Amino acid sequence: MTKMTKYQLEHFENKVNRYFQPLISEQELLIKQYKTEATNNVVKKLAKKMGADKILAKMKEAEEFMKEAQNDAKTFFEKQSKKEKKDLSYSFERDDERLTLSDCEDQLRSWAKDLVDREIERRPEGKTLKDLKDLKQKAIDNVMESGTPDELKQSLNLVVKHIGLTWNVDTSKIKAIAQS
Repeated sequence: MTKMTKYQLEHFENKVNRYFQPLISEQELLIKQYKTEATNNVVKKLAKKMGADKILAKMKEAEEFMKEAQNDAKTFFEKQSKKEKKDLSYSFERDDERLTLSDCEDQLRSWAKDLVDREIERRPEGKTLKDLKDLKQKAIDNVMESGTPDELKQSLNLVVKHIGLTWNVDTSKIKAIAQS
């Protein structure tokens, strides 16, 4: 029984990726549209359920008030520096330790994405994606656990049948096309 070389294993693993990755990418694209819409809906519901909607409203009001005050301060200091006809320097630095409305919204969105990911797995599109990823992992496991190339080809052929493909491409049809 001949053992496979590292290069053979890499070849089989690359071929598994070539078979499965386009299908997985296509399914992820289909799911993306549901994810975005669902996440936006879940953020609103989650905020309301947790009581965060009231806090976010207060923060939004406070940030708008603060922004207005900052703009007034900048205008005041600019006018003063011109009025005094001196090069008065001033700088406004953002305090990175402050919690902002955006920080809170990002946190809610992160939680909502987790909930949506779990919910999408229950939808047909999400189930198909999970099945494809599981099949791909099974194929890669077969590559890593196989003893001989012939044995591996047989087991991979069984796995890729689930996605409507065959591992060994029938080249006899290619010859027939070339002769036509």
